[in-house]
Amino acid sequence: MSFARISINTGLVILLCSASTGFARDTQEDIRTRMGAGNPTAGREKSTLCQGCHGEKGVSAESIYPKLAGQYAAYIQKQIKNFQAGLRKDPLMSDMAATVTNEQDLLDISAYFSSRAKMRGDAPVINEHGRTLFFVDGNGCVNCHGANGKGLAPDNPAAPVIGGQHKDYLVKQLKDFRGGNRTNDPGNIMGWITSQLSDSDIEDVASYISGL
Repeated sequence: MSFARISINTGLVILLCSASTGFARDTQEDIRTRMGAGNPTAGREKSTLCQGCHGEKGVSAESIYPKLAGQYAAYIQKQIKNFQAGLRKDPLMSDMAATVTNEQDLLDISAYFSSRAKMRGDAPVINEHGRTLFFVDGNGCVNCHGANGKGLAPDNPAAPVIGGQHKDYLVKQLKDFRGGNRTNDPGNIMGWITSQLSDSDIEDVASYISGL
């Protein structure tokens, strides 16, 4: 076995262990599954520019930028490709996504962020109205994003991890879906769900989700 392969394998073990200790329900198998085919050790180096906004460990310091820690790799890949295709637009991300021209780079970068401990709130947020909206029968967030907002299936690029995401980011995305400024979800399901929410509803449910 070559030294390079030993280094990669050792780095992967370190990444997996450090990620799993940060979130008790994250097993190494969970992490491997949501990482997909990428190499997180290589992705750590390749994601240097991404880390400027999203944080070295996928936890962004500014709430306008989403946390990527523990996000499904398939979801990250879909968003980058949607930015590249113009299906999703943002002045900064559209330009950044355009620089990821190599498929292996995309796999590695997404694997690195997904290998981190899943995002979570600094503290639970008590917002009963937001909690009710999250769990409401039929149209609740829980149906796609799971009881704690940590997702249901790592191979489903349409339903991301949202529990513990920044409130400001969640509010913006929900309003973008509602206003038709973001339409890259399957069947416009998010557009339909958010059309039923008022500004105060969005504030409340985003507040609750941010504390998960």
